[in-house]
Amino acid sequence: MAQSQTLLKPENKATLAKILTYHVFSRNIDAKAVMDAITAGKGKAVLIMVSGGKLTASIVGGKVKLTDENGASGYVVAADLKGSNCVVHVIDSLATPK
Repeated sequence: MAQSQTLLKPENKATLAKILTYHVFSRNIDAKAVMDAITAGKGKAVLIMVSGGKLTASIVGGKVKLTDENGASGYVVAADLKGSNCVVHVIDSLATPK
C-alpha cells in the first residue's frame, strides 16, 4: 500500500495532521520576509512551523532551499500566491518532521 494511502487510515490521523501542519507557518510571510530572514541569519533562517517543527531556509543557486528536520530538502518553485487568509509558497518536495 502506498504511504499516502496508509496515512489516510483513521489510526494515522495524528501522523497526517503533524505532516500537514509541518507545512504551515503560523503567520503570513511573503518571499521578501523569508529572504530578509535568511540575510539576517547570515545565510540561514530557521522557521518554526505550526506543528512546532523547524524548517531551515537558505539560498542555493538563487533559489530558496528548505531543509527539514531529517536533512531532506526541496526548493520553493512558486512564491507569494495570495489566498483569502494566507500566502502560499509551493515547494517541490514533501518535508517531514522528526
